Amino acid sequence: MSADQMSIGEMLAATVPMARTLNIQFLETTPEKAVVTLPDQGEYHNHVGGPHAGAMFTLGETASGSIVLAAFGEQLARAVPLAVRAEIAYKKLAMGAVTATATLGRPVADVVAELDAGERPEFPVSIEIRRADGAVTGEMTVVWTLRPNG
Repeated sequence: MSADQMSIGEMLAATVPMARTLNIQFLETTPEKAVVTLPDQGEYHNHVGGPHAGAMFTLGETASGSIVLAAFGEQLARAVPLAVRAEIAYKKLAMGAVTATATLGRPVADVVAELDAGERPEFPVSIEIRRADGAVTGEMTVVWTLRPNG
């Protein structure tokens, strides 16, 4: 893991208490892909013994925030990234540790060009949540914006 990856994980853990509370681990964070994992923790289980739906949502949202920071970190002096809306589909029973992989739905350059033009760009981030055997247990989309400062 590079220093940049560590700093994004550390930044999120420091600024988003829920990510820290759930002990989310940051495995990979680049502008192309973010991978985070939720360890198997009994205190965050649901009634069937797997990770609670809220914990899985937080895992996916954290993965999306990681890629947003990696892709648009250079814009933080002039814009604040904010989640606009999110949708999640629970596909299969999740048991044990689960891993979320996030990818950007628009090219970084296009989003920055809109910001440069004085607009407030929106862009989707797609997330797949998988259990250890590789089965997709959830699919999520978070739409983000970069809100210009001032």
